[in-house]
Amino acid sequence: MSVAGPPGPVMDRDEVDRALARLDAEHEAIETSLLALQDHAGRRLLEGASLTGVTEERWSATEGRITLLWAYFDAYAGALRAAHDLRERRRWPSRDDLVELTELLRGESVTVAGGTSSGASPSLTGPARLTERFTLEELVTRMNDLYAHSLDMVVAADAVWSALPARIDLLAAELNRTRQLAHSVGVRPGEHPSGDDLERITRTLTSLREQVVSDPLAFWRRAEGSSAPGGGRPHTERYDREARALEEVRREIEAVLTVRQDAEARLGRLRDVLSRADRTLAEARSARGEVLAKIAASEVPAVSGPPTVLQEQLAMASDYRRHAQWHRLSPLLESLEQKAEDELLRARESLTAVTAPLAVRAELRGRLDAYKAKVARHGHAEDPLLIERYDAARRMLWSAPCDLRVAEQAVLRYQQAAAEVLVPRVPQQGGPTDRTGES
Repeated sequence: MSVAGPPGPVMDRDEVDRALARLDAEHEAIETSLLALQDHAGRRLLEGASLTGVTEERWSATEGRITLLWAYFDAYAGALRAAHDLRERRRWPSRDDLVELTELLRGESVTVAGGTSSGASPSLTGPARLTERFTLEELVTRMNDLYAHSLDMVVAADAVWSALPARIDLLAAELNRTRQLAHSVGVRPGEHPSGDDLERITRTLTSLREQVVSDPLAFWRRAEGSSAPGGGRPHTERYDREARALEEVRREIEAVLTVRQDAEARLGRLRDVLSRADRTLAEARSARGEVLAKIAASEVPAVSGPPTVLQEQLAMASDYRRHAQWHRLSPLLESLEQKAEDELLRARESLTAVTAPLAVRAELRGRLDAYKAKVARHGHAEDPLLIERYDAARRMLWSAPCDLRVAEQAVLRYQQAAAEVLVPRVPQQGGPTDRTGES
């Protein structure tokens, strides 16, 4: 006890009893917290784990804090028992008793061996003192600070361990299922990019889990502005990145699986489209011969044969299907489907270009006959000029080879003559009346 006497005024009996009751409540609360910390699952895991990195460093410091915390608590409990023993000597304590109780309850009455020279948050690596002296209130503040630091570390490690390893294990299980599915459709490392991705994700998840287990605090993000123990959350960026990568691979594998299910139907459609393109080109070649024989002075474009490379690729696709190389078949089918549609369109355009002169001749024939029918309806079928011009145009259009430019001029002359018959010109006053006017 201090020889300088009690700090401040001597407490009376009521003040002593109130102080003891408050200190008893604090003692009970601290003991409950310490026992909860002792039984905390995170602390037990930390004690038995092979730690590395930040977690190893912080746990070493935290173990020292917890040891010191129990030493402080034992000293606090001893001082509190001594105060109770002194108070229980007499119902009405003497002044000497009150002086001594005041010193115990308010003075630096608690001596702790092996403390530190630091302040409220002691550094376990700082210069040590043989003993330290505290008031009971100072000791409570010191224990609260040590407890908060210790609990913060334990809660953070436990939060990471509770969140990440389980999620990694679930992702690893999904990875195994995806790998088996990939193998069934021929997606393997070294043969397909998705197979290589699966191997990389496997290595990353294995490494990530080892790091999380040995150094959980490396994956802890403290909440900004929070002073509460365990204020923060596990950061899962690396896990989330691998989860997204696996999802992309899984979609790719499902696309390949869909190819396996639809391959025969798609190959059948491809054969049909290419066959239609070949038939159209054959029709264009035949039509070109007809045009060259029947139409004179006309430029007729050449018709190419069917591209052999598409047939070779189609045969390759069939071979991939027979050997269950679905990962190779998938991109080849997509490419072939587009090329086959382009080839059919090219064949149709070629046929249209080749038969254009025949279409022009057919249009001129139709126009000539339409005007003849119109003239007949108006009673001019026997007009000598119209008969002459009609016969001239018809001979040109129905003869082979047909010169389209000359035939078109003949049809235009017939049209002009028919127009003059159907819409007679009005004669000038006093002038002669022409033939068409008389008719």
